[in-house]
Amino acid sequence: MSGGSGPTGRDRVDGLADAWRREMPSVAVREFELIKRTARLHALLEETLLAELAAFDLTRAEYDVLSTLRSLGPPYRMRPTDLRHRLVLSSGGTSNVLRRLHTAGLVRREPDESDGRGSVVTLTQAGIDLTHALVPATIAAQAKAFGNVADDTAAAASNALREVLLALGDREPAPEGGRRGRSPGRTS
Repeated sequence: MSGGSGPTGRDRVDGLADAWRREMPSVAVREFELIKRTARLHALLEETLLAELAAFDLTRAEYDVLSTLRSLGPPYRMRPTDLRHRLVLSSGGTSNVLRRLHTAGLVRREPDESDGRGSVVTLTQAGIDLTHALVPATIAAQAKAFGNVADDTAAAASNALREVLLALGDREPAPEGGRRGRSPGRTS
């Protein structure tokens, strides 16, 4: 990210908001512009991410599973139910993604030692090796997309969005059992 001041002017949302102010002023409230800008930012960054994932022949859901498991540190494992909740996937969607990753040799499923009825998903060495290349590549692509955004602007935007999310009640879940840190196979 650059350190200078970024470009000024009107973005796509400005024109859309102007049109709604003319047609239906009650719709063009502050939340409207925040929602539209957040959606536009997501779309631009998603394009960047998907282009990078195509080079690895992965879907977004597969990337999310692999990067989540890798972020846990050794032994890189989690219960499928916890993955599903963390990634906001359906039960069937999670099963399909895990099946594809298992077939590709990137994860393995093992019995959950703490709950004989369940299982845990663990990155294989191939999965660890892939994420070692994949995660930095996706971060670099997204950093390049932010290349014209000043560091102070990016920091201010991130902090402002955190405040919005907290105001909407989106807080980090408490660790299981009220403990700090993570337990193998179970995270929030």
